[in-house]
Amino acid sequence: MKRLKKIPTFKDDDAEREFWSKADSTEYIDWSKAQKLVLPKFRPTLRTISLRLPESMIAELKLLANQRDVPYQSLLKVFLADRLKQERTEKSPRRRA
Repeated sequence: MKRLKKIPTFKDDDAEREFWSKADSTEYIDWSKAQKLVLPKFRPTLRTISLRLPESMIAELKLLANQRDVPYQSLLKVFLADRLKQERTEKSPRRRA
């Protein structure tokens, strides 16, 4: 059995991210002993972006969101997530014109 290296102590999250971006985790962790973990209250990190959309599109989005009784930005996230999933699972890649 391979001897695992000791995981270093990090001064902050950035240092830890930098380390794991270059390190091979199999040298530090025995993944064969990993167990599935469910985090029911986990919230992903959000990043604010600026997105320019036609006013008519925003109005339509707000109308749809109102019909579903959800905030329009939440509905937009659902639409984007659905489309991303669709793009990832398409069997044949689209050709670009």
